[in-house]
Amino acid sequence: MKEIGLKLKLKREENGVSIEEAADDLKIRASQLESIEAGNQDDFKDVFTLKYFIRDYAKYLGLDGEEMLDDFNEYLFEQTSKISLEDIEEARREKEEREKNMKILSPYTITQKDKKRIYILIGIILLIALIGIISYIAISNQNKNDFVNSKISYKIGE
Repeated sequence: MKEIGLKLKLKREENGVSIEEAADDLKIRASQLESIEAGNQDDFKDVFTLKYFIRDYAKYLGLDGEEMLDDFNEYLFEQTSKISLEDIEEARREKEEREKNMKILSPYTITQKDKKRIYILIGIILLIALIGIISYIAISNQNKNDFVNSKISYKIGE
C-alpha cells in the first residue's frame, strides 16, 4: 500500500498539484489523500471506499486507474493470504458463537417453543372473546325476558 501511495504522491508532485487542490477537485478531504499517499489503509472505514478513492485519484493525476486498482487488489491478496488457518478457524468459531447468542426476531426463525406460546395466547384471546359473546347474548335474552314478563304482568293486572 505504501508503494501505491508513494506512486500517487510522486505523480501529484510531478504535476505540481497540492493536496488541498486535489482534495477540492476530487471532493474528498485532504486528510484522506494524505492517508492514501502515506499508505494508511486503516484510516478508511472499508476497502471499497479506499478502492474508489485510489482509482479516482489515479485518474485525476493522469495514471491508469484500473492498473492502480489491480496493484491495490494484489496488495490486499498478499495481506489476506498471510492469515493463518488457526486465525481463520478462531474467527469462524467466534462468529458462530455470536450468531448462537443472538436472538433474531423474525417469523422465519421462531422456535417451536415460541410457536406454542403464540398458539396458547391466541387460544386464550379466542376463549375470552367467546365468553364475552355468550355473556352478551345471555344478558340480552334476560333483558328481553324481563321486558316480556313485565308486559305480561302489566296485561294480567289490568
